[in-house]
Amino acid sequence: MEQTAFIFPGQGAQFVGMGKELADTFGSAKAVFEEIDEALGESFSDLIWNGSEEDQKLTANTQPALMAVSLAAVRALEAEFGVKIASGKYVSGHSLGEYSALAAAGALSIGDAAKLLRFRGESMQKAVAPGDGAMAALLGATIEQAEAACDAADGVCEVANDNAPGQVVISGAKAAVEGAIAWAKDNGIKKGVLLPVSAPFHCSLMQPAADAMEAALANVALTAPSIPVYANVTAAPVSDVDSIRKLLVEQVTARVRWRESVEAMAAEGITTMVECGAGKVLSVMNRRTAKAINGVTLGTPEELEKFANSI
Repeated sequence: MEQTAFIFPGQGAQFVGMGKELADTFGSAKAVFEEIDEALGESFSDLIWNGSEEDQKLTANTQPALMAVSLAAVRALEAEFGVKIASGKYVSGHSLGEYSALAAAGALSIGDAAKLLRFRGESMQKAVAPGDGAMAALLGATIEQAEAACDAADGVCEVANDNAPGQVVISGAKAAVEGAIAWAKDNGIKKGVLLPVSAPFHCSLMQPAADAMEAALANVALTAPSIPVYANVTAAPVSDVDSIRKLLVEQVTARVRWRESVEAMAAEGITTMVECGAGKVLSVMNRRTAKAINGVTLGTPEELEKFANSI
């Protein structure tokens, strides 16, 4: 498994009922949801499986919910099929998925990850008044074009997610983001689309949330991960606990350097990326970045069995 990285999705991959089949099939997966219910002091698994789409879209719910499904897949893979995450070369996650990656690699307990992500979602929501911020996808834009669009905007507007070639997300004050979209349209970028998000994530307007996360992370036990984590902020592997803590704080306001992370892992010899949890958002994006990388998704019992039998 020297050529394998385990990767973990972020916001946008969620859907009502995700992870239910895993919990119904594997006791080890069900135990993850029970652990998270206990950590959050509510029947959170019921919200994931039976709640409304609107409930799931609330970032304070979305973040721990996606982590729950990812870790259910990981625990089932390890307990039922004997495939250990530590047998891979790296773990990495997109935004909130970095917490899933850390929990999968044993750096963070599942209960602590759930509580941190619930708090992270609440803090991000509170950082900017509703309607004051926005995010937009610039489709067909290079990173340089997206940066130019942000520079041309009047007000806070920054690159939030460098996801894949031709897929860059910007974030900031609503009027500034709308100005960047207009500039993009006039300067050869195919399309700028406002995203249906509740806050402008991964930009400097999130500083109050970063401050809140710094205080929260200071009180959480972190241990060195079993394999290095490719960090969003640096697009480089990290194992040192103090560095991990610092990067998780920076990540709230910093760009998610996903495209660069995928390119760097490919250059390090990674040939297979195994997406653990809901959907296949990362696998689809990664094909645009590194066509030679084999994408595998682990979201259903059948997918887990197929992957385990292939190695």
